[in-house]
Amino acid sequence: MARIGIIGSEGRMGQALVRAIADAGHEYAGGVDRGGDPAALADRSDVLVDFSAPVALEANVHAAIGAGIPILIGTTGLEERHHTAIDNVARAIAVLQTGNTSLGVTVLAQLVREAAARLGPEWDIEIVEMHHRRKVDAPSGTALLLGEAAAQGRGIELAAHRESGRDGHTGERRQGAIGFAALRGGTIAGEHSVILAGEEERLILSHGAENRMIFARGAIRAAEWLIGRAPGRYTMDDVLDPTAR
Repeated sequence: MARIGIIGSEGRMGQALVRAIADAGHEYAGGVDRGGDPAALADRSDVLVDFSAPVALEANVHAAIGAGIPILIGTTGLEERHHTAIDNVARAIAVLQTGNTSLGVTVLAQLVREAAARLGPEWDIEIVEMHHRRKVDAPSGTALLLGEAAAQGRGIELAAHRESGRDGHTGERRQGAIGFAALRGGTIAGEHSVILAGEEERLILSHGAENRMIFARGAIRAAEWLIGRAPGRYTMDDVLDPTAR
């Protein structure tokens, strides 16, 4: 039984995590939200799970370092400076940062990486995502995760090939570009499709989230896996790697 602390416990994802902890037979060590003390929570936890906000990242990872425990970061909307901070933190503790904790999305990203590598730059890649009306960042963390997978398959940097927010007279599509389209509405937990369009054929790889619990269950499985790991930066791929048990 692991003691799991949640940062962002009052949000919809936080509430799902509390249920997932109970379902997995672990102990809910407690939660903190805006204005709370993550250091006190870290001191009574074996691992932290952070689904809060980018502005809280620094305090949250420092709390984990102070307690000498791992942290899973599922917060989306992170910028380059946040990733640099995570790289630094990973020298001291085990950190898993991901845009999506779904096990299905993890496998989808692996398939996207392989497809992009095999089909080559002649195939256009477009990523379409749709989420509920209350989501505040776009493209979604999952869409960016899938874009990174496509870029890795091609051996390129996503930042140099990313296209999003097309509007007006944009001209022809750049060869090798990875495009993003974000849709918002209703109560959709998350839908993602990666379209690889070639000459007279298309390959579409998709994932649909029917309930937020899929992310909560994946996060708790990853949190379990992190406990006792050596310092470093890990991914959901590592969690599903049978050689890393």
